Amino acid sequence: MILIFLWMGAALMASAQRSDDVTLYINTYKQIAIAEEQRTGVPAAIKLAQGIHETQAGTSELVRKSNNHFGIKCKNTWTGDRVYHDDDARGECFRSYEQPEQSYRDHSDFLKTSPRYAFLFRLDPTDYKAWANGLRQAGYATNYRYAQILIKLIEDYNLEQYTLIAMGRLQPSAEILVSNNTAANTDSGVANTSSIVIQAVKPAVPAATQPKIILNRPAYPEGAFSINNAKVVFAKQGTALLSIAEQYHLSFAHLLDFNDLNDGDILKDDQLVFLQRKRKAGATPFHLVQPGETLYDICQSEGVRMESLLADNLLSENMQPAEGERLYLQEKAAARPMLAKEKIALIKETLPEPSIAAAGTDSTTHIVQTKETLYSIAKKYGVSLDQLKTWNKLDSLDLKIGQQLLIYNK
Repeated sequence: MILIFLWMGAALMASAQRSDDVTLYINTYKQIAIAEEQRTGVPAAIKLAQGIHETQAGTSELVRKSNNHFGIKCKNTWTGDRVYHDDDARGECFRSYEQPEQSYRDHSDFLKTSPRYAFLFRLDPTDYKAWANGLRQAGYATNYRYAQILIKLIEDYNLEQYTLIAMGRLQPSAEILVSNNTAANTDSGVANTSSIVIQAVKPAVPAATQPKIILNRPAYPEGAFSINNAKVVFAKQGTALLSIAEQYHLSFAHLLDFNDLNDGDILKDDQLVFLQRKRKAGATPFHLVQPGETLYDICQSEGVRMESLLADNLLSENMQPAEGERLYLQEKAAARPMLAKEKIALIKETLPEPSIAAAGTDSTTHIVQTKETLYSIAKKYGVSLDQLKTWNKLDSLDLKIGQQLLIYNK
């Protein structure tokens, strides 16, 4: 009887540890998965679920000795480092990486550039079941239950939220985590949901000191890489376009044409610079407009031509879609998206009359416009930044188009 209890205790400890490993894995790699979805369109939920399963939540022998999170084998085209590991056969060759980030990036590019996975990028990135089944059908893994395992991981550990964060549909502050009370199923390595507890993530420090997450600016690699199957580099502010053209053996005119530019030499901001013509259609079905994002920004981040984006969404080049609007990248939209100025006008129509701050002291309500900052608004009304933050109970400098700010008249 004592032996039975000891065995049961050991099994429970192993299950709890496995769940701890999964939670730690998610917290360690979720930001990389989000950035990779924004770069290539591979859903963050799918990437995290594959990583958890393929590495046994970061504990497998293969990942410990190679940083290979997705079980990708060498094949004939691989010229990088390699390790040998028993899998379907003894001593098989697997790709090896110096850092986990390289494995995550290579996995995205592996799916993106392989013809047998091309159909996945025509799916809605939020349809994780279709993606999981598609990976199995395309032969990513030999396990016939591969799709079921990924789906269960996504649902048990609430991984879909990271796909939504990457797409701008969910704010990082709304993230919900699964606690470490989840028991693991030792047969499949997938969590048993009978003891799952979820909790909202609460910042440990005031919002004003939280690092700002820029959803539409992932960490781009150095040198040339691909976005939407088009060669591109990320160049810093002050870089001469002519020097980029010379470095990559392009004519200056072609470089301007590839990037929808009419003239210019020195880059005024950090930006993506394409080294070949962008595609007519995007890698994903649509793009959600982020705060302060222009049509040009969207064309560059998605690797699509300006004329295609305008035609598919019934837009002209001088129009600015409102934040949160959906722009179609693979087919024509049924209607034009709402413009920023239309959204502002709509908000103004629903505003109450400006309130009175105190007896004998009135106030003004300001509606935040496109590209306005807290600094520019404070300067406009001749007030200090601290006053503006205090009056409106603001913890940070972040603003949204259409946001209402109360300004006391002096």
